Amino acid sequence: MKVGIMGGTFDPIHYGHLLAAERAREACGLDEVWFIPSFQPPLKDNEPNADTNARLEMVYRAIDFQPHFRAMDIELERGGTSYSIDTVKSLQENYPGRTFSYIIGSDRVNDLPQWHRIEELARIVAFIGVERPGESIDVSSLPVYIQDRLTIIGMPLIDISSTEIRQRQADKRSIRFMVPEKVYSFIKRNALYEKPE
Repeated sequence: MKVGIMGGTFDPIHYGHLLAAERAREACGLDEVWFIPSFQPPLKDNEPNADTNARLEMVYRAIDFQPHFRAMDIELERGGTSYSIDTVKSLQENYPGRTFSYIIGSDRVNDLPQWHRIEELARIVAFIGVERPGESIDVSSLPVYIQDRLTIIGMPLIDISSTEIRQRQADKRSIRFMVPEKVYSFIKRNALYEKPE
């Protein structure tokens, strides 16, 4: 079974994440895509705004209509900094018989050489780089051991980011149609990302 891994804080998950996962699944013949919210990503300085339970719940709500998508709490349960190498080794141990590929945005592809134990990681997973219009990936600048394990796929430009969603919610502006309806309802009901009065 071929499994794509979508990692990130998902703070909150939005339609851009879902479209990237579906494009990767289709283009690379993946059987499933597993969404794995990170506890604390190593290349981001800020703590996630929503707590771990809320972020995981939003992922569950966002993907419940798609039988090929699954949510996994492996990094939230482990806590601490979420290194991809540790996650993949745990997944291989707990789910034998599967091959894993990381689905990452074009901005993260260029960061790959900075990933923790990247040479070891590149030996055990492949990478699927999602390239959006206007965001070119300079594959030639990457080490050969990454180039050999990297597939680039295209994706339409959807200019939505979790940062923008949080800011709009804090400013009391609409976030409807940026996130799935069940995620929207969860954010509103729990007053996530709102500024205190």
